[in-house]
Amino acid sequence: MARTVKVVPVEISWHSDLSIYASEAYLRTVSDEYGWLGGSDGLGRLQCVLPYSIMRKGVFRLVRFPVQTISLGTGFDIDEERKFLNEAVEYFRLIGSDLIIPATFNTLFRTYPDGAVIAPYGSYLLDLQQSEEALWKNLHQKHRNVIRSAGKKGVRILSGKEHLETAYRLMLDSLGRSAQSFIAKMRARLRRDYGAFRDQVLALGGNVMVFVAEHEGVVQSCAVIPFSSHSAYYMHGGSISSPLTGASNLLQWEAIRELRELGVRYYDFFGARIDPVKGSKAEGISKFKERFGGRLKVGYMWKMPLRPWKTRLYSLAVRLRSGGDVVDQEGYKLKHCCPS
Repeated sequence: MARTVKVVPVEISWHSDLSIYASEAYLRTVSDEYGWLGGSDGLGRLQCVLPYSIMRKGVFRLVRFPVQTISLGTGFDIDEERKFLNEAVEYFRLIGSDLIIPATFNTLFRTYPDGAVIAPYGSYLLDLQQSEEALWKNLHQKHRNVIRSAGKKGVRILSGKEHLETAYRLMLDSLGRSAQSFIAKMRARLRRDYGAFRDQVLALGGNVMVFVAEHEGVVQSCAVIPFSSHSAYYMHGGSISSPLTGASNLLQWEAIRELRELGVRYYDFFGARIDPVKGSKAEGISKFKERFGGRLKVGYMWKMPLRPWKTRLYSLAVRLRSGGDVVDQEGYKLKHCCPS
């Protein structure tokens, strides 16, 4: 029988074995209102935590989760997590929140609260606890070929926060070429102001790396990768319009090698649509990530109305601005795909 689960605010107690997105250093870059909710059993023992941020957008108070429910012990099953999420929804309703919006693209819940609007989503996870030889062997042959070719042509992979502004400009250029993409539109709003972006990255201190691939003095591609011992995340990336073949592949490979040496356990490619349309850009991005040898982790993204009229108003604004959020766009796939 599933235990009762009580929701209580708890002190943030982050350490490097948890996702960097659960840390106070990250949460405070998103909003001034943030915290952890804890789920305790009938004996008062903490079973799980759920980090959150509450963002103010005009008249709306929006809740967002940067990482899924974190289990703190054995035996915290899906039924108990669902009870916890149901109680969490009531907590946010009581403190005056209007809507729980879809989580960030790395956040994959194994379940969802009653009444939520849901969609399947995935992310490719690469196990860095393997040897470098095993990682190389598991690369798709095409990736290995273009990585070797880029190296022979003189592509250099540079890392350091001194490359942050260069990476930012490159990301904006990439997003400008993807103006019709929902993800591009969402991320573009976060990157419109370099000062805010820089402050968010630098707030992570030693828990973020910036990589650029350079060929004959021209930066070809970039990646900004937050990390902790738990996982690294390919959160931000971009390239010039016609990068040298293999430059982006080599950048990813060198980032993977360096993060493995630092003792990071997993590399998360930060989101993948389930069964993308054949020939679409989304399919191309998924293939690029898949061919590094990771496994596709599948879970749920979800949103939850807390104030019906404000939810309708906000949802209408999102549809008019960008055609709907990721749950709106991906929800139809539930008929054909579910988490394993």
